Amino acid sequence: MRALLEASFRHALAATHPTDLTRAALPEERPALILAVGKAAVPMLEACVSLRESSEVTLQRYPNVPYLATPKADPTFKPSNSGAILPAAHPIPDERSVRAAARALELASRLQPHDLLLVLVSGGGSALWCLPEGISLAEKQALNQALLRSGASIQEINAVRKHCSRIKGGGLVRATQARVLALLLSDVPGDDLSVIASGPTTADPSTFAEALEVLERYRIEAPAAKAHLERGLRGELPETLKPGDPALARVENRLVGGNQTFLEAARAYWEAHGYRTLLLSDRFGGEARELAGFHAALVQSIRAHGTPVRPPVVLLSGGEATVTVRGSGQGGRNQEFLLGLLYQLGPEGVWALAADTDGIDGNTEAAGAFLTPDSWARAQAQGLSIKEHLERNDSYGFFSRLGDLLVTGPTQNNLNDYRAIVLE
Repeated sequence: MRALLEASFRHALAATHPTDLTRAALPEERPALILAVGKAAVPMLEACVSLRESSEVTLQRYPNVPYLATPKADPTFKPSNSGAILPAAHPIPDERSVRAAARALELASRLQPHDLLLVLVSGGGSALWCLPEGISLAEKQALNQALLRSGASIQEINAVRKHCSRIKGGGLVRATQARVLALLLSDVPGDDLSVIASGPTTADPSTFAEALEVLERYRIEAPAAKAHLERGLRGELPETLKPGDPALARVENRLVGGNQTFLEAARAYWEAHGYRTLLLSDRFGGEARELAGFHAALVQSIRAHGTPVRPPVVLLSGGEATVTVRGSGQGGRNQEFLLGLLYQLGPEGVWALAADTDGIDGNTEAAGAFLTPDSWARAQAQGLSIKEHLERNDSYGFFSRLGDLLVTGPTQNNLNDYRAIVLE
């Protein structure tokens, strides 16, 4: 069963390869400039090979990818003199992130109204294009770390990010006169295009006031950011690009794949292997432990009453949970979800896999982890306390001791989370 769980994940990754999803949505018109940002930047750019192979048009391309993904890049992809691959840091931006964002704005600003700018956007772009506004890079780095550890939702985090940046929240659109076509791979629940990579090509419905409320709600000490946001609140700074802005008339944002795409591919795999599936939702959020409690209650209901479905069945779900970090351990939202699920189910046990489709869960090198029906017994035999590991936010340490981590390396994809629970 463990092999089937891992195979379902890898099958869905292959079925939703960014190159294929992007290729199906390419325009017939040759763009004057291609910008690619995010964890899937390189494979998305690979889809544009037909647009680049033109003796009549010289295309600039400027993909920006996380440095962790660079060694895994397709070895057949070779930058030409008309473009470059610039790796940068993720999830905490660095100086390379600043240079990449500044260069993207510079190139876009050279275009004319008759030009087409093609922007390839995937998750992770928020850190990879970082151009702080009103605060220093060091302050932006500290702010980002605090937000990621706070338990805030991605929508809340991005409300702050957009209002402390020159490129996010439609900043790229404002920097160019060109027509803009953005192809986006979604890594956010509900596929809100304004949240993916903090929306460089989309309108931003959030405000300075809402961004400031996020910092206050989660008690984040960020004096420089608060001062900047308060200036915006007083009307001393321009707001981000808002719905209805005339500039949006020359912009098309097109979703080419998301978490539902991934879950449907996984469902096809399980059903091809004779398993009935129940796809719960691609929009789960909230604390990983609370989400684990919901899934545990569902497992118990199915086992006790056959409600809402009788076993055997595979439960599939996606979305993006959060973790409020209070301990000093290592882990990620998928590993913490599984540890919470094990804590709730106890010795009952279950087969399960939870993993991040980008191959990196939290602050670890693991994509996720497995649960087995004997996980509880094996933990007891090794003297591992599930409760203590949860309190330390050390799900990685727990599953590492059990030998139940899933390590794939960066996948060059990013379609949010995958959870599969098998009830036999």
